[in-house]
Amino acid sequence: MNLPKKYIINAVTVLAVTLFFGCESNFKEVQKINFSEFVPGSDNDTVDIKYTDSGRITGVLKSRKMLDYSNLEFPFTEFPKGIDVTLYDKKQKRTFIKANYAVSYKQTGIIDLQGKVKITSETGQMLETEQLYFDQKNEWFYTERKFKLTDAKGVSNGQGIDFSKDFKVINSQRITGELEANE
Repeated sequence: MNLPKKYIINAVTVLAVTLFFGCESNFKEVQKINFSEFVPGSDNDTVDIKYTDSGRITGVLKSRKMLDYSNLEFPFTEFPKGIDVTLYDKKQKRTFIKANYAVSYKQTGIIDLQGKVKITSETGQMLETEQLYFDQKNEWFYTERKFKLTDAKGVSNGQGIDFSKDFKVINSQRITGELEANE
């Protein structure tokens, strides 16, 4: 039996359309299976957290928004509206940290500070950069980004720096500026 070409094309078109619409709902179901929701375990507005060690305050963190993703395989806490932190050393000397955005990774102990990051010591040293990491375990800051460091000896600019939280040890790279030298 020979069917005209017109009927064969129509039959193929109907079959293709039926398969397309018939598989669309199954495709959407398959997509849902592979979809994992990325929602915080908690969502907090206006937080004021005090960190202590043996009854002594070691830090105070303030933020207008905190999203806690501790429910994920690689847990982290996000501060999308920035942070204002005060760190205290053993002699209660303070270091002040401000950033427009921050993420704290629980497993690594690394905090990623971003957007107009400014760190000031109680003695007047100040570092400004666009991104800075803080290793909580070692109490060490570092970045490969451009920075501006201001202290009593002058102002210097550079790209790449790492330093202790009390500014006692500073290692900088590609530095320019005017500094007072000790003779």
